[in-house]
Amino acid sequence: MTQNARAFDHWIRNEFVEINNQLEDIYWQQEDKANVENIGEDLKLQLTKQGNELIKPLVNEGNTDEGFDAAFDLLGNVGLYMAACRRHEITEPSREQTSPLVDASTLAMHIGASIGVAPRFATAHLCTHNQAINGKYKRFTDLDAEKTFVDYNSKGILAYKRAADALLKILPLGISHPVTFDLLNVAKQALQDVLNSNTALFQKLDKDAFFYTVRPYYKPYRVGTQVYRGANAGDFAGINVIDLLLGLCMANETSYSQMLVDKFLFMMPEDQKILRDCMRRTSLMDEFLNTKEQHASSWYQENLALFLEVCELHGETAKQHHNHLVKKYIAQPSTQMMQQHLDKVTASGPPLHVLLKSLEQLRDRRAAAKRDDINTRFEDIKTLKALLK
Repeated sequence: MTQNARAFDHWIRNEFVEINNQLEDIYWQQEDKANVENIGEDLKLQLTKQGNELIKPLVNEGNTDEGFDAAFDLLGNVGLYMAACRRHEITEPSREQTSPLVDASTLAMHIGASIGVAPRFATAHLCTHNQAINGKYKRFTDLDAEKTFVDYNSKGILAYKRAADALLKILPLGISHPVTFDLLNVAKQALQDVLNSNTALFQKLDKDAFFYTVRPYYKPYRVGTQVYRGANAGDFAGINVIDLLLGLCMANETSYSQMLVDKFLFMMPEDQKILRDCMRRTSLMDEFLNTKEQHASSWYQENLALFLEVCELHGETAKQHHNHLVKKYIAQPSTQMMQQHLDKVTASGPPLHVLLKSLEQLRDRRAAAKRDDINTRFEDIKTLKALLK
């Protein structure tokens, strides 16, 4: 890390957080907590000016060629700054043709293009690639709601990654291999960990605090002339690896493959590579269906029973996410929001009702629900269950 990068990182971990804390406190005191216009203007100016003064020398410094980790970390810091400016409506994509944060945009585009990721902060910057110093990692604020959200998101993501890694290890072994049972058990336990982590999150995360003081930092913002959607907790390969290898979702299904295309640049490069590889693989479900004439074999019965348990758990995590997190923390609070703020609720860009419909369909694919309007594996799961003794 260069001296300039170190100075910027120190600011992000300290003064940046303090300014956001003060602004959040002012917003929270209002009757309309979503309103940020003409409020705390001195603090907003301080945030913009201090950040820009630290970014300018980094732009002039250029590519210091210190490797991917240093570049990705710096991109995260620039992204946190730009996301905070968006949260406080110092910038606002609908009223601009190009970002007024010229130096930040320049640096973000330079780094993003050079390492093959979107030129903005992504979930990985807060959850899986966020170095703690003296026990404290980077955040926008010191508020309890944000810490709870990031802590449990990180736990859930890492558990999904454990499940995906176990399923990937089955591919070169095959579904009849004795070790496949052990690997399916690892995936089962990891998905149970996801459920447990999410349950704790829902118990501890304050609904209003999340909606008004955490969610706004994940909004879309403009880098240069282009608007990039907000960071999403699903922006890692693991959850889609599970979708594809279990066979609950299919890469040749239009809406699902479109989602994958949209998220590639929001993932780490190694995740992009893993996911592309999975898109060409035969799923474990299809392997069981293709060998059903061997259903009387002990390996088939044992591995199929455990495979179906893993599918069931993956569906449960999807239902839990949609029916609790999305509804409780986004859909329900938005009904109390003043009309002028509704078009800025979602982090992913589309209006809330469009987002909720697409998330509902994704939930039902992962749960293999019976539906007539979209493709799910309901009948195939039914066929496999009938083969169990």
